[in-house]
Amino acid sequence: MSSADGAVANGGGIVVERVHRAFGDVVAVDDISLVARPGEVTALIGPNGAGKTTLMLMLATLLVPDDGSITIDGYSPVDDPREVRRRIGWMPDGFGTWDALTVREVLHTIGAMYDLGAAESRIRTDEVLEQVHLADLADRRARVLSRGQKQRLGMARALLHRPTTLILDEPASGLDPRSRIELRDLLRGLAASGTTVLVSSHILTELQEMADRAVIVSRGRSIESQAVDGATPVARTWRVAALDRGRLVAALREVGANWNDAGTAVDVLLEGDPQAAELLARLVESGAGITAYAPLHGEMEAAYLAATEDRQ
Repeated sequence: MSSADGAVANGGGIVVERVHRAFGDVVAVDDISLVARPGEVTALIGPNGAGKTTLMLMLATLLVPDDGSITIDGYSPVDDPREVRRRIGWMPDGFGTWDALTVREVLHTIGAMYDLGAAESRIRTDEVLEQVHLADLADRRARVLSRGQKQRLGMARALLHRPTTLILDEPASGLDPRSRIELRDLLRGLAASGTTVLVSSHILTELQEMADRAVIVSRGRSIESQAVDGATPVARTWRVAALDRGRLVAALREVGANWNDAGTAVDVLLEGDPQAAELLARLVESGAGITAYAPLHGEMEAAYLAATEDRQ
């Protein structure tokens, strides 16, 4: 058993079991189960309306499930909301700021809400502003911040009280490319220190780089959970181009590959990386002169597309 699995078995991390939530006749979450382990970044992915935000609101103690159970570090958001709030850092997709306050004052106010002493609140404010690269804007009023800067302030608010669990809904929204890279590195660092990180995003290429595990949800249900490490074979389409297209096509036919025209190139469906490596070796031997050979989608994108291919 890994240390992460052991922590979950001992009550650590997030455990969601068959959760259901409806708003009148509209079922937002139908049957979602997932585990987010300490020391890992877990990606929650799915189309709009899949129930991701509703689930996160339940994790953050802001909604109560109609059925099923949720624990965070062994505590229930329904039965022990105050204890759960002490342990989580919650960053919603959209949040308001006290525009008349400075960035520093916003964080001092949040610190008071978490019962941080004045001295500790000042220390933590300086630390988290450095972490999210807002130290130079500490004395600016929140109303002058750009959307991306407000997103970074939201991350600072989530980190201020040293939570054991981070719940982040679209944290990269509005961030410039450099800030996205910094966010990825920050989350990887927090996970390495033992924090449980659950992050939702529509930007699958970024999640591929930062996540250890992906949970795919659709129509209010969790439909797949997998490690993001290449250990589980994922069928993907590879695009192949060659100097001699005739020889390329002949070689593909000879090996019985499943391929389609893609302009001057061809697309080949392969079950996994070992098959891709084997096919490349055969194509090189054919003398076609391979000039391009790459997957059209990352493993997470491919898994997501396969799992949601029946979406209307």
